[in-house]
Amino acid sequence: MIANTQLKRWIFMVVMLVSLLVSLACVVYPMYVIRPFRAQGAGELAAALVVARFRGLTTVVCGLVALAAVALYWRVQTRRWRRILTATGAGFVCVLAVLARVNVYELMFHPADHPAFTAAAQVKIDKDDKVLVVKINGEARAYPIRTMGYHHVLNDVVGKTAIVATY
Repeated sequence: MIANTQLKRWIFMVVMLVSLLVSLACVVYPMYVIRPFRAQGAGELAAALVVARFRGLTTVVCGLVALAAVALYWRVQTRRWRRILTATGAGFVCVLAVLARVNVYELMFHPADHPAFTAAAQVKIDKDDKVLVVKINGEARAYPIRTMGYHHVLNDVVGKTAIVATY
């Protein structure tokens, strides 16, 4: 009977840890692969997009499995600290299920509404950096591609004309 109880504890813990690792991978892997200014292979990008596509469902299933494992583990485990540790792990899986629904790229790549500018003589930019240049009514602006890669859209006023620069 004791061996059977220990086996159940191990099974519930393994199920819990697998749910946690799968949920963590579903949230982290696409963010790791799909980063700006990082070379990406076609295979890893395809894999990241597949993971991103199915991570919502996958993390919800992992959350439900983790909660069921904790409920069953709770019945066979008498030590309080182990119960708390397992319940915390299940809570983390549920948090990952919520985070899987947040589009971090919308948060990261938001339009720059109030750009700050410096005189060309004071700018420290690499000689190989590329810029988008806009000149209207004798007033000029240069937008570094490196910065535009994060925002993609920049709202500005050049020569008293409202513009939208995009990359």
